[in-house]
Amino acid sequence: MVTDNQVKQLRRYLQKGKTLDLAAAKSGMDPKTARKYRDHHKLPSEVKAEHVRTWRTRDDPFATHWPEVESFLELNSGLEAKTLFDHLQRTYPGQFSDGQLRTFQRKVKYWRATQGPGKEVYFPQIHKPGRIGQSDFTCMNQLDVTIAGRPFSHLIYHFVLSYSNWETGTICFSESFESLSEGLQNALWDLGGVPQYHQTDRLSAAVNKPDNPEEFTRMYQGLLGHYGLRGRRINPSRAHENGDVEQRHHRFKRAVDQALLLRGSRDFASRAAYTDYLRTLFSRLNSGRAARYLEERKLLRPLPAKPLDSCTRMNVKVGPSSTIRVKHKVYSVHSRLVGETICVRLYAEKLEVWYGQRHIETIPRLRGSDRHHIQYRHMIDWLIRKPGAFANYRYRSDLFPTSRFRMAYDSLCERHALAKAGREYVKILQLAARENETAVDDALRVMFCGDVTISAENVTTQLQSCLPVKPATQVEVAPVTLQGYDLLLQSVQEAIP
Repeated sequence: MVTDNQVKQLRRYLQKGKTLDLAAAKSGMDPKTARKYRDHHKLPSEVKAEHVRTWRTRDDPFATHWPEVESFLELNSGLEAKTLFDHLQRTYPGQFSDGQLRTFQRKVKYWRATQGPGKEVYFPQIHKPGRIGQSDFTCMNQLDVTIAGRPFSHLIYHFVLSYSNWETGTICFSESFESLSEGLQNALWDLGGVPQYHQTDRLSAAVNKPDNPEEFTRMYQGLLGHYGLRGRRINPSRAHENGDVEQRHHRFKRAVDQALLLRGSRDFASRAAYTDYLRTLFSRLNSGRAARYLEERKLLRPLPAKPLDSCTRMNVKVGPSSTIRVKHKVYSVHSRLVGETICVRLYAEKLEVWYGQRHIETIPRLRGSDRHHIQYRHMIDWLIRKPGAFANYRYRSDLFPTSRFRMAYDSLCERHALAKAGREYVKILQLAARENETAVDDALRVMFCGDVTISAENVTTQLQSCLPVKPATQVEVAPVTLQGYDLLLQSVQEAIP
């Protein structure tokens, strides 16, 4: 479409003596169009005004049934034009063809603009420095990031200051309270201060949805209280009320995508390398907001003496199978804790098992549904006593530390009955628990390569034949005596006149 500016530019070139073809090319239009506007001496806007039609060129095909359509729209303005058109086709067969859909859509659109209900109005807000920080989780899977060649499914807890648009984020794997707590605290300590308000959408980690949707959860209130923050939550189905962070989601992910394209690879050697990469990118994005950030930084309240422990504490009783259930996932603990009540400190990515005031162990937190984490060392002593339980053990897959352990069991099953194969494999597993899992794995590798029969006895023999040599620093040297040297020296001195 030719604009008024293009035509004005065309006329200036013609006045300077340029040929029509050259003036048209410089003005961005073809010669035929340029000739028309040269001869008419009118601008495109003036030509359009002269040709505005105030009459219909053909009869309205929907005039007869339009009152029916209006009644539907007045009752429910959310009805789409396509839905109403399909209704007319079904109700009045043969009267309306598919090719009339566009005409009907334009008619419905005109009705909405002239007679329909008013649409929601958004009111731009003035943000004051140091007042509000917004946060939310955003999924990063569409960026196809990999760690050491393996897909890395993750979220980003995204925090944004409304005034300066300063932003930061923390990698996480769920929208749990632990992820919220860790992400928010990381953001505040990176920021170096505390705004007046923290605003979120209606996260289940922050808002009591089922019981009392107007109140924050007890743990979230505790988190806010530790930093002296006042919580805000947006209304249901009003994501635009958290618009600052919602907009930053899209811009941040676009920035990450562009940076990865420039980098030439979406693969990172480790999670730590990817974390450093995101931290650098956030710093780069924030560098353009330095002036407003410094203005805002002056008005932030000081941080507390130390961060709050980002965990959920729960008391759990250890079942007879030496397992506990936490957030619908099964974890094993040492068999000596069977029947005892332990304290589990649940973090975003780990579990800490405590008995009384003693830290027993740390277990990686599982993600997904119907997951389990069984450590064979927790129950190997009882597996030795009950080897028959191995074959049909519900979590048997977790009792193969490496693929070679699985191959060893399969080899035993090929040569022995199921019960004997289980007894022999459990003995091998016991060797891994008492000696060294890596050493047993290496022994199995050597045995498979040498076509040695797999058995607990042969694994033991292989381990003994491959005892590690003491390093040079551990060589034992007998103490040195100088008595003989002293006697020799004395005799030499006596012989000298």
